[in-house]
Amino acid sequence: MQTHTATRRPDAEPRRAPRARRGLLAFAILALTLPFGAARATVTLQEGLVSWYGERFHDRPTASGELFDLAAYTMAHPTLPFGTRVKVTNLRNGRSVVVTVNDRGPFIGERIGDLSKAAAVSLGMMRKGIARARLEVLRNE
Repeated sequence: MQTHTATRRPDAEPRRAPRARRGLLAFAILALTLPFGAARATVTLQEGLVSWYGERFHDRPTASGELFDLAAYTMAHPTLPFGTRVKVTNLRNGRSVVVTVNDRGPFIGERIGDLSKAAAVSLGMMRKGIARARLEVLRNE
């Protein structure tokens, strides 16, 4: 019988996964534990800052190939698959909207999503341009 002992390098330090990966891993684990028959079940994916993007991107292709539409309820997210439906809740005022992921981003700081103008208006975040929000992935709609 052979035994194996792990050796530890004294200079090795544990590394944490980037924030987006940790959130995605937590989402994947929770999603697998939800009952498959649950109608409109949600999983909280992330909480953090969201922003909006609009005018200069209108009618330009998104990362999914769709044309960006200011009036559509869509969002850019760094990792969620295109077509994923996400409930976005503004944590300051409690307003929520359901959006569809069709683009990649945001690419500024630690923001967790970029919303279309229509979604931002519905969330009441146009004046500041950013808001603290909760993202929940909707399942079985």
